[in-house]
Amino acid sequence: MKLKLIKPFEPVSADEIPTGDNWISQIKWDGTRILTYYDGDEVRLFNRRKNERTHHFPEISDINDYCSANSIILDGEVIALDKNGKPSFHEVMKRDAIRKLEKVTYIKDDVPVYYIIFDVLYLNGQWIIDRPLRERQEILSKVINPNRNIQLAKSQLDGDTLFEVTKEQDMEGIIVKDLDSPYKLDKKDASWLKVKNYRDIIAVIGGVTYRDDIVNSVLLGLYNEKRQLFFVGHAGTGKMKQEDWANLTKLIKPLLVDERPFINQPERYQNTQWVKPHLTVKIKYIEWPVGRSIRQPSIQAFTDIPPSECTLPGI
Repeated sequence: MKLKLIKPFEPVSADEIPTGDNWISQIKWDGTRILTYYDGDEVRLFNRRKNERTHHFPEISDINDYCSANSIILDGEVIALDKNGKPSFHEVMKRDAIRKLEKVTYIKDDVPVYYIIFDVLYLNGQWIIDRPLRERQEILSKVINPNRNIQLAKSQLDGDTLFEVTKEQDMEGIIVKDLDSPYKLDKKDASWLKVKNYRDIIAVIGGVTYRDDIVNSVLLGLYNEKRQLFFVGHAGTGKMKQEDWANLTKLIKPLLVDERPFINQPERYQNTQWVKPHLTVKIKYIEWPVGRSIRQPSIQAFTDIPPSECTLPGI
């Protein structure tokens, strides 16, 4: 592939929704960020950490089926739906986390995916990241032909109303964008804002508990500024099924250690088996009181994010 891989522009967290004609709002899908690279000869898909996903999502790799450009780099999110028709990080990770790619053929019918495209960075041999978002959106509407698996992100001027809709539907939240903003590679600033209905973190597993020889909860940690793992809470509920717990039990086995990886003592640590901090998991939670553990943590899915990137807020 002739195109250089990039790290995408990221939004910053916000509690308020800006208003004005230059602000648009889009649904924040609970999926996985995927950039599509087409150099005129081949198509390859990569996530935000530059890990290839071309063969994980064959439904979106036939770019000539939905794009008229001679070469292009697209930014978007791959999503999957749960049985209620809502975007589910747990479901999309069933596809994203596949390691034996021959399984894709069998699982893609059970877990179909959809690509929501929201930006274009490169077009027909030219970088267009310096153009304002409003122009990049116009370009997208001309070169992308949506189909069953490919959609353009819909934008709304009334961010407050869209946010209320996501709350009613128990969706993750919205992204609010300045139409005058350029696309900033490997950066984040307040021209893109994420406003969430609930909070989530990617945490490191540092311990587990068992029931009948099967893992039934995980102890979670985040790294502080000294690169020490700080315990932040237990999680034993969420979207994990019995099969998932059994698979985790096997995955954990070679990581078991005698020494506690956390610098602080977890509450209710009796009968805990310590684990090398190699695995990461997305956790949804309600509240995180100062000086205490996160409240009502819920496991969403395991991730491939490196543990070193799982840090306490503000670091």
